[in-house]
Amino acid sequence: MRQVTLGKTGITVPQNAFGALPVQRVDMNTAVKLLRRAYDGGMRFFDTARAYSDSEEKLGAAFEGMRDKVFIASKTQAKTPEAFREQLETSLKNLRTDYVDIYQFHCVDQCYRPGDGTGMYEAMLEAKEQGKIRHIGVSAHKLYIAQEIVESGLYETLQYPFSYLSSDKEIELVESCHRAGMGFIAMKGLAGGLINRSEAAMAFMSQFEHVLPIWGVQREEELEEWISYMDKTPEMTDEIAQFIEKEKKELDGEFCRGCGYCMPCPAGIVINQCARMSLMLRRAPSKAWLTPEKQAWMKQIENCLHCGRCISKCPYELNTPELLQKNYEDYKKVLAGEVTV
Repeated sequence: MRQVTLGKTGITVPQNAFGALPVQRVDMNTAVKLLRRAYDGGMRFFDTARAYSDSEEKLGAAFEGMRDKVFIASKTQAKTPEAFREQLETSLKNLRTDYVDIYQFHCVDQCYRPGDGTGMYEAMLEAKEQGKIRHIGVSAHKLYIAQEIVESGLYETLQYPFSYLSSDKEIELVESCHRAGMGFIAMKGLAGGLINRSEAAMAFMSQFEHVLPIWGVQREEELEEWISYMDKTPEMTDEIAQFIEKEKKELDGEFCRGCGYCMPCPAGIVINQCARMSLMLRRAPSKAWLTPEKQAWMKQIENCLHCGRCISKCPYELNTPELLQKNYEDYKKVLAGEVTV
């Protein structure tokens, strides 16, 4: 497997990294087992965030005593320097370390700059001077914000959604990072679960020598699949290229990535599941989508308040209420037997 260097940071790791958001959904023993197995299998870069409940604590438990053998990235959603410092200290305590390799502003809606009045970039510089962080990064979901970040020249890494469903403009963003000497960390390489052929996802990523994909893992069988690519990395073939082209046509248009940034919903709707139910029914057919629990989830859409909160919080600027209603109408057809999946 190719080794990837994250821009000017000098961090060099296999092009196959661990996204630790999902380990918050499993117990401590399972998480530690997964993380250590990932290390044993060759993974060296692990991404987490203060917002991922106990994910940081699980990384801390897994890698205590071997901190110099792994690279850890975390994130803060703080909006003030005071909250920034507090969250960083919490992250260091949870991770059982005295430094984070890459510390990132999390899901930003602006490009923090020195002298912009927020004090946020200055807080990053202060933490770097103190040795609590090694490199300054940022994660974003909105393309125009990400473009501004790259152009600013202020950040060492950018974390952004990237998969074989990405647009030409997003591919250009990746290339602009390379030209600027910025590391590019690819999140949502499986488009929130809509991509279900890991071989194709890995083959796509391997075309970009400077891109580091972080795969969200919470099950052992998933992890073993990614680890298997360490020795035999999928390459882009004509068959995979044709498959990807077919996928892009099928998933063209607006769709929910399931990121959950719109949550919680004041009406109690499980938006990040319900807004993509139609696609999941077709791409991963299972009776599990039709259980009484899932039916109750979908019926809750009837109680939508049309308050607009989900629209304002969606990183992809989707018309979420409209998307929910379309999914609900389709779901009812499936339940009635009018549509088979």
